[in-house]
Amino acid sequence: MPFLFLSPSTQEFNPYITEGNEELWMNRLADQMEPYLHASGVNTVRNDPEAGAAGAIRLSNQGDYDFHLALHSNASPEALAGQQRGVDFYYYPASAAGLRMANILVDNIKPIYPLPDRVQARPTTAIGEVRRTKAPSVLAELGYHDNVDDANWLTGNLDAIAQALSVGVTEYFGLPFLIPGEIQDGKVATNGSNLNLRGLPSTDGAVLTQMPNGAAVRILAEYNDWYSIFYDGLYGFAERQSACEPSCRVRSHNCRPARPCRVHFLPWRESRPFSQAAQMLPNIFP
Repeated sequence: MPFLFLSPSTQEFNPYITEGNEELWMNRLADQMEPYLHASGVNTVRNDPEAGAAGAIRLSNQGDYDFHLALHSNASPEALAGQQRGVDFYYYPASAAGLRMANILVDNIKPIYPLPDRVQARPTTAIGEVRRTKAPSVLAELGYHDNVDDANWLTGNLDAIAQALSVGVTEYFGLPFLIPGEIQDGKVATNGSNLNLRGLPSTDGAVLTQMPNGAAVRILAEYNDWYSIFYDGLYGFAERQSACEPSCRVRSHNCRPARPCRVHFLPWRESRPFSQAAQMLPNIFP
């Protein structure tokens, strides 16, 4: 049942050479990531854009998060303005978890960055969001926003970058990466017992909470015999049922049993399209 503190940059004073600024684009990136993370069972909390880096550290340390991921873009010193390129993932040297996440993210960004040899994991003790967070952490510097090519890569491929980072996060947590579909409103129907919402799509997954008979849920994606579910502020997994049986399951609205069934779905009330991306991440720069 992973909980991720997602901390996009609050540095609106860092302009991109193209358009916008670091805070704008990193928050747009976080916006793109969250549907993938939620569909894949990762619960997220965002920083306060008005509180700065110190506020992000303080808020992160107030919770019990499994990981802290900060999203930034870089800038060269004045003497080298516009000349540098590359993607760096910073981790604390003594953190095995930080190193592991950094290496996973490197492996997922390399295929879509035009200069893969410049995608690196780097240890540091100089960055507050790496050094001072209670949870293991990585700070991503996703290209140089004072370089035209890097700025265009970032702003022009936001969804692919969001997918690559989300794939890395799910790999770190041992979760399947799921592409969210159309959000579907559903209802739990059981023999009267509760249905477990689990942190993994497995009966071995930790129980996050229990959903009573009749509880309204939102279905984000499907994975084998499981649904990715949002219920009562939590993202997790619940077993689905392919045949109409009197057991504790969430049912798809497509189920049309030949005999009466006590498992029902509410009508579709909302249909929000997410990315139409394919299951495989694109190689943007062949």
